[in-house]
Amino acid sequence: MNTDKIKVIAFDADDTLWDCQGHFEVVMQRLYDELVPWVDRETAALELFATERKNMRLLGYGVKAFTLSMMETALRVSRGEMAATTLESILRQCYTLLEFPCTPLPEVEATLKALRKHRPDLRLVVFTKGELLDQQHKLERSGLAPFFSHVEITSDKGEPEFRDLCAHLDVAPSELLMVGNSLKSDIAPALAIGCHTVYIPFHVTWQLEHTDHFEHPRMVQIERFGQLLTLFSIPPNVRIP
Repeated sequence: MNTDKIKVIAFDADDTLWDCQGHFEVVMQRLYDELVPWVDRETAALELFATERKNMRLLGYGVKAFTLSMMETALRVSRGEMAATTLESILRQCYTLLEFPCTPLPEVEATLKALRKHRPDLRLVVFTKGELLDQQHKLERSGLAPFFSHVEITSDKGEPEFRDLCAHLDVAPSELLMVGNSLKSDIAPALAIGCHTVYIPFHVTWQLEHTDHFEHPRMVQIERFGQLLTLFSIPPNVRIP
């Protein structure tokens, strides 16, 4: 990938800069446990997925949408028989998703520092989707906010949102590099409008973000966040395990 004309690096947040889905998985497993008297765990997972997909148009993404889908699934699948104390316990667990530690993933902070030091001409921004306050609070808890000159939080990430991002930053799509863990929402729409992309797979992916793998001349896949430095000819100062 030729990065000579790149002016902006846009980073996804959840599961790119810090672990998010792993925390959701813990809460989802609790729901599956509590629904065992009515359905098996696989069926419970399918029911939650169906609820989230149905609610997506009205509720969007984020903890609030997830919590409503969790409670709706619990009530529907249990036919209203789940005990109120159990529902309350699940609700409390959902609330923990608003406060979990947003510890940066390995190599993230060191890589951002190296980019700032060796390529001060590059603008580093966050471009993520979700509920506004929730995403703002996660960025604050991560301690990474000072690295970014611009933060944009949208209800979705498709081609229109990527075009708007480029317009807000006053750059051509070919001057923007998008870094993220989702082929569906981080990579594909960015490629469609002419951006460059870096795909960093995460060990767990939300089911609604699943899509078939593909290759593209403007997409590079890396396995470690620190490998981003090599694309900009920066000596790696991130310790490799």
